[in-house]
Amino acid sequence: MGILDAQAVELGYDGTTVIRSLDCSLEKGRITAFIGRNGCGKSTLLRALARLMKPSAGTVVLDGKGISTLPTKEVAKRVAVLPQSAIAPEQWTVTDLVAQGRYPHQAFFNQWSPEDEAAIEKALALTQLSPLADRRVDSLSGGQRQRAWIAMALAQETEILLLDEPTTFLDMAHQIEVLEVLADLNRSEGRTIAMVVHDLNQAARYAHHVVAISDGGIHSEGAPAAVLTEEMVRDVFGITCRIIDEPEVGRVCMPIRVAEPAAQEPGEPADAKVHAAPASGA
Repeated sequence: MGILDAQAVELGYDGTTVIRSLDCSLEKGRITAFIGRNGCGKSTLLRALARLMKPSAGTVVLDGKGISTLPTKEVAKRVAVLPQSAIAPEQWTVTDLVAQGRYPHQAFFNQWSPEDEAAIEKALALTQLSPLADRRVDSLSGGQRQRAWIAMALAQETEILLLDEPTTFLDMAHQIEVLEVLADLNRSEGRTIAMVVHDLNQAARYAHHVVAISDGGIHSEGAPAAVLTEEMVRDVFGITCRIIDEPEVGRVCMPIRVAEPAAQEPGEPADAKVHAAPASGA
């Protein structure tokens, strides 16, 4: 078991099952990247891990305890989540938004402390938002707004960070800045991080463990070098590509074209999948 586990979870919306009997573990102190096509269930799984969605079957376990049995504030002290397309109330400044991350740490008779101030200042500095602390969130660019939400998650100071497409709206330079911030938090503070990403090269560079999701389950998982293969990209994304091992950044995926359907071997089930054994290391 990891620090946060999905055990035989089934998830869906309006009677449609998206995830079927899936097992997944987040290893303590590691970065996990979920990859897959749009609509495959990546974000749905992340929501279940964050206790924002209750499985119709199976359970999510936080350090050996069913997450649904734990008090909300206790979960919030352990797990921070950055959802997609979050919207801040009008008139909120960047500081107002980031301060929301301190809610789990405040007691009824002591609602603000020097520790809260320090956590907010640190989160603003890490996301390079200190000069914009007094700006209204709705006046920011898309990239600045996304960094403000990430700063709120950092201010929560949890050991587990769950991020759904954290580089949405960001240009290439800011994407790398955000991912470097997350990597540094992992290296220096041992934060356990799981994130949904679309860029396979970023997943390969920054994650220790990659989980490829397809058809409601896990197609393959393990170290980036084990998972990021031409066969996986064809099976999961329907794209032919070339995989290059680059000395400085590791595996690089170079897309070529939309793949033609692969010839089916005689006697092979139409829905046959590969679930690779997890590999150690990045």
